[in-house]
Amino acid sequence: MFQLSEHAQDFIERTKAFIKNEIEPVENEFWHDVHHLNTDGDWTKWQWPEQLEVLKDKAKQAGLWNMFLPDPVLGQGLSVQEYAHIAEISGRSLLAPTVFNCNAPDSGNMEVIWRYGTEQQKQQWLMPLLAGKIRSVFCMTEPDVASSDATNMQATAVVDGDEIVLNGRKWWSSGLGDPNAKIIIFMAHTPDETKDRHHQHSMVLVPVDTKGVNIERMLPVFGDYDAPHGHGEISFENVRVPVANFIGGAGQGFEIAQGRLGPGRIHHCMRCIGAAEKALELMIDRGMSRTAFGKEILKLGGNLERVADARVAIDQARLLTLYAAHKMDTLGNMAALTEISAIKVIAPSVLEKVVDMAMQIHGGAGLSKDTPLTGFFAQARSLRLADGPDEVHKGMIAKLELKKRGYGSRKK
Repeated sequence: MFQLSEHAQDFIERTKAFIKNEIEPVENEFWHDVHHLNTDGDWTKWQWPEQLEVLKDKAKQAGLWNMFLPDPVLGQGLSVQEYAHIAEISGRSLLAPTVFNCNAPDSGNMEVIWRYGTEQQKQQWLMPLLAGKIRSVFCMTEPDVASSDATNMQATAVVDGDEIVLNGRKWWSSGLGDPNAKIIIFMAHTPDETKDRHHQHSMVLVPVDTKGVNIERMLPVFGDYDAPHGHGEISFENVRVPVANFIGGAGQGFEIAQGRLGPGRIHHCMRCIGAAEKALELMIDRGMSRTAFGKEILKLGGNLERVADARVAIDQARLLTLYAAHKMDTLGNMAALTEISAIKVIAPSVLEKVVDMAMQIHGGAGLSKDTPLTGFFAQARSLRLADGPDEVHKGMIAKLELKKRGYGSRKK
């Protein structure tokens, strides 16, 4: 089922080699430079170290670029399941996805424009994103409503002649602090009494510098602003853009969101699995290099059982995620709804538990930036909310199980 083509295997091996030879030797110093460059808390001055462009150029030259996109011309022609293996490899590093131009939210935004955008939208925004010349932002979550139910959305996108008028406030808009962020995909309510509630939302392309777009602040995750990427709060006050900036047309927002989130969840989950593998390796190396009470730390208490538990959990999560990717490739996203929701629950949870074990073995060092563990932990805990909280996905799984037994929703 998970057999890989020679084409995919070549990319996997070359990705492994690139990370080992080009990224791992400089990653610690890179993040040290990031913290040094972005210490004053003023997001308007955030910047990336020059080393990033050097690494990105090397990745381009190596052909390890835009591997997430299945298009054989604009991307590398890899299936969802084939790219999943690469996402796992890149997930071992907090830097690698950006180096390969396969990082969130850009990869998801590029897929949206590639799948649903007009030719003009592709030329204006997709091509610069694919070239790595600009970055993008996705605005969906709102501060004043329970965003786990996207129909609660209060932001609006209303047609006025040949323009769309946007109003509302969004937050946790990832990538908003990036100095190269130039375009926003804004999801909002487009009221239409003739349509059902899942056809009254739209996605709109909004240049960051449009009048009325106000970046209010950056939001810290566990006290870290994730500079220079950032997660921001942003308001839209009577923002006007051309009607041509609708993606796929008014009222198509939910349909597009499902197309965006399916592959994106595979990417997120496989990166979680890669991070969990890295955390387990760090845990074992640390536990076998330190002694206490006359034994290696890893051999004290129940630590060896925790290693075994981590191995079992990681492998289970990987197999389920690859199965979801296989179903998406062969049967389509709708046929894989249960598996997509299941991996979104499982993979971040597995990463969170494995990182927690690794932190415990590392002692105080596990809470510092001397290892990637705190970054992995923030990633895991954030993903239990991002793209839908665990509870929503469990609700979807249960709903589909009841439907199999003939207990689908009935109108009263």
